[in-house]
Amino acid sequence: MTALSAQLGRQIGVLINRQGGVTHVISGDARGIIIPALDDHPLGRRALRGLRLIHTHLKNEDLSRDDFTDLALLRFDLLAVLGVSADGEPAGIKVAYINPGNRNAQDAGEGKGTAAGMGIEVISSRDISRLRLDFADFIKGLESGLARREGFDQSDRRERAILLSVSSRPRYDLDESMDELKELAHSADVAVLDTVIQRVKEINPKYLLGEGKIKDVVISALDRRATLLIFDQELSPSQVKSISGLTELKVIDRSQLILDIFARRAHSREGKVQVELAQLRYRLSRLTGKGTAMSRLMGGIGGRGPGETKLEVDRRRARDRIHLLERELATLAEARRQRKQRRVERGVPVVSIVGYTNAGKSTLLNALTNSDTHVEARMFATLDTASRRLRFPKEREIIITDTIGFIRDLPKDLVAAFKSTLEELEDATLILHLVDISNPQFPHQIESVLNIIDDLGLSGKPRLLVFNKADRLPLIEAVATATRYGAVAVSALDKGSFGPLLTAIQSRIWDGKEKAQEVRV
Repeated sequence: MTALSAQLGRQIGVLINRQGGVTHVISGDARGIIIPALDDHPLGRRALRGLRLIHTHLKNEDLSRDDFTDLALLRFDLLAVLGVSADGEPAGIKVAYINPGNRNAQDAGEGKGTAAGMGIEVISSRDISRLRLDFADFIKGLESGLARREGFDQSDRRERAILLSVSSRPRYDLDESMDELKELAHSADVAVLDTVIQRVKEINPKYLLGEGKIKDVVISALDRRATLLIFDQELSPSQVKSISGLTELKVIDRSQLILDIFARRAHSREGKVQVELAQLRYRLSRLTGKGTAMSRLMGGIGGRGPGETKLEVDRRRARDRIHLLERELATLAEARRQRKQRRVERGVPVVSIVGYTNAGKSTLLNALTNSDTHVEARMFATLDTASRRLRFPKEREIIITDTIGFIRDLPKDLVAAFKSTLEELEDATLILHLVDISNPQFPHQIESVLNIIDDLGLSGKPRLLVFNKADRLPLIEAVATATRYGAVAVSALDKGSFGPLLTAIQSRIWDGKEKAQEVRV
């Protein structure tokens, strides 16, 4: 290698697997080599890739930051550099590997860009023949040490994520949004390993963060055996492509995480259709050429046309599937319209419960109507609309419906897909806006829900503000807060607190009508 490198005036590298076979031979230029795609040797959930990189340095220079970065990002078993003398003979060897015992310096950010600062150990020998390294024992001990350092549980098959937020918004706003992203990750059954919040003056259009910072984040994620990067901000297709180009970790944004949660939680046929429609609309704009994202849609859809590329076929299949789902959704909406017409003919008032996700809508519905709608202390625990009857005195009754929870920055594709379901709010006699009063961010949550109600064109509907989970606050504070907002305070877990709520519902629905009838008489 050194003789050929001197003869060509180029760096030469080889990649070797653990069986000792050469998988790649790389010819670079005088300054470096370009490592090819390693699709045939995926990292997966392993700490190391199972490949060693050995390449030459024409001037016998030390390992560079690029060498350290390649080792840390690509997770080679080790990286060795052969110095080249003037006559083409080996002029020494330097071997670098990820050191399981060097986490402290890395976490502290000491010597950024240096081997120690990146958690890397370097050993060297001026005489290559004097370097003694039993690779089999070495790699076994190295992987064992990395597993102990990371505390990695192989039996835990959950996705392991690093959460990132990059924005110019105020810090308190970023912190609030990150707390919510953690809850979303928990709802998606994702293990959160770490969070990164970066407040910047200007967003990097390619990576959101600077290239150096995003590489540091990726290296840290790989050290923690993460499988996923989740960004709090919506990523453009080009940003996803750029960030994915730096790492084999999956890269998603807040919208995609919410879509994933909805896909897990939808049980009714209508809910499943709505979620798949939202996912397809979201992914369609992000089909950029890998050609695998839509492969599962092949069944039952027309074959490949003449002259079409794989990307064009994927896009066509996605559009065909979207049209099919839109027709099915229209059919389901017609059935719902007929059910609504029967309610209208009977003159039964409809009360729709809306609110921020995890405000306790399903719990309140169950308590008011003695039903058993699924309840769980997670965001978007229930998606499918539930309707129940509630009887009042004087042989009067209403229908209470529970809608999907709202959230700030709810994906537009999701709102569009669920529009037919949300249209039921148009038929509501009264909208119950349920708020979790125990959440410190409840004023912002109220604002987010009101914005969505306005976007749906329902701002003119009669509304009743209801503060739930009042039992989590001192009684005086709960009552004072409810009075300040003109709301009713309840605890969905305590039916004894429902009196003022039922009185308020009755007053809004019937009392006004009865007074009007008395005036006409």
